[in-house]
Amino acid sequence: MSPSRPGLPAQGAASADVIVVGAGLAGLVATAELVDAGKRVLLVDQEPAASLGGQAWWSFGGLFLVDSPEQRRMGVKDSLELARQDWFASAGFDRTEDYWPTRWAEAYLNFAAGEKRAWLRERGVSFFPVVGWAERGGYTALQHGNSVPRFHIVWGTGPAILEPFIARVRDGVRAGLVTALHRHQVDELLVDGADAGGTGTVVGVRGSLLAPSTAARGEASNRNVIGEFELRASAVIVTSGGIGGNHDLVRAQWPARLGTAPTDLLSGVPAHVDGRMLAISETAGARLINGDRMWHYTEGIVNWDPVWARHGIRILPGPSSLWLDATGKRLPAPLFPGFDTLGTLEHLMTTGYQHSWFILTQKIIEKEFALSGSEQNPDLTGKDLRLLAKRVAPGAPGPVEAFKSKGEDFVVADTLHDLIAGMQKLSPEVRIDAARVEREVLARDRALDNDFGKDAQINAIRQARHYRGDRLIRVASPHKLLDRSNGPLIAVKLHLLTRKSLGGIETDLSARALSADGQPVPGLYAAGEASGFGGGGVHGYRSLEGTFLGGCLFSGRTAGRAVAAAL
Repeated sequence: MSPSRPGLPAQGAASADVIVVGAGLAGLVATAELVDAGKRVLLVDQEPAASLGGQAWWSFGGLFLVDSPEQRRMGVKDSLELARQDWFASAGFDRTEDYWPTRWAEAYLNFAAGEKRAWLRERGVSFFPVVGWAERGGYTALQHGNSVPRFHIVWGTGPAILEPFIARVRDGVRAGLVTALHRHQVDELLVDGADAGGTGTVVGVRGSLLAPSTAARGEASNRNVIGEFELRASAVIVTSGGIGGNHDLVRAQWPARLGTAPTDLLSGVPAHVDGRMLAISETAGARLINGDRMWHYTEGIVNWDPVWARHGIRILPGPSSLWLDATGKRLPAPLFPGFDTLGTLEHLMTTGYQHSWFILTQKIIEKEFALSGSEQNPDLTGKDLRLLAKRVAPGAPGPVEAFKSKGEDFVVADTLHDLIAGMQKLSPEVRIDAARVEREVLARDRALDNDFGKDAQINAIRQARHYRGDRLIRVASPHKLLDRSNGPLIAVKLHLLTRKSLGGIETDLSARALSADGQPVPGLYAAGEASGFGGGGVHGYRSLEGTFLGGCLFSGRTAGRAVAAAL
């Protein structure tokens, strides 16, 4: 799709049936559903056409599925009942505002255990055969975490998820049903007939025409205003994303339960993920809930080849790296790599420092390190079988080796003494307790003298290797860090990395935006991250991973179908 000329929306734009604000995954899915229903749509986005698809394009392409053929082939016994147990144990719903999020969670679980896979397969989406095990939890059966592997990687990663919906929207453009309006920044939702309480019918949008931009995907585009626009329709669907690119807003909404808001953050999303439409929707009568619930990663590294400002990449770790805080103290059980994202974040914020460390070996990095993002996984993204074969061959994947050699957060050494010295050089503002680090490493290695022991992480590694997928491509065989045959030693400085908003616009099960009194705001709908992936926070406090893209798919589909039925 190409942007229309600034200031000159296509013919018929003013009389469209629906305006969709945001051309990310949720917006594209909603638009595709509307095209299927024969509705006329204005797809409005502040970014240039190069960024069509939003954050989803950059994603690793993980989807949460329940009792799938891929799971069964890997020997995994899953069920809707087990998934529901895990979801609600992780979400921890405990507020009156959780009424609709709870109902959305039930609906989404039924989707993930039901038609989700077949619906995607009908659109040409296929899956990598090995199912990943993200957010293992490590607690009891009724606490946070996935009891079984559920992280299904799309063959082609994020771009392949977007592909069928972009194709359908382009069909709509050719049929005269869709008008794509890039560089249109919405500043206001138009409301008619507002009563004394301020609630009226949303009938369109008003905003600023931005100057053309040649910014590549993900790069910051200009905000130079060259005109204004006003568009009207029978319904508006807000699918504008979250707040992860707006660090000031992240800090303003930072919850006290996670400690003092951090001053040093990397961005896991482009700058245009700014949260603007949340306040704009609230002004039009929508209720925002659960803004203090958010999902940020603790395993961020500075991108040596950045696309946007403070661009960070997340390490998707296996369970073997030794995790130390900034001073060299080992993190407590079960805060091991890949077990509990927010539990680890909460703990780190009590240390008084905003970074931590992995200590590992070459053997671990080769088997266990993956990097988030479609661009960091050319084998999966490009559907390249030759490159894919290298994942199980000796040696770390090319993108991982590139970070190891070029990334500013990596230290490589032959001895533990030299490794600690390198760590100290990378963080001169914090005194690393070298003696403590040596004790932690030696104690960890002694735990491997027997095939049994009390070290919970070593036991977790051994247990992980009972799962065929982990043993095959994800978890290194247990070994001593100081055994030189497994070296060299590697230390990685880890930063906090912004990613997802778990709260947003409250919606009912038809994706209708709700007002403060719980009634639908006429003409206004919301989907995707702007709606907390459904209801204003379908994940509660914690996510099970693979559920963000899926939440965009499900809520975008729901919104598109609901609006089509209502018109």
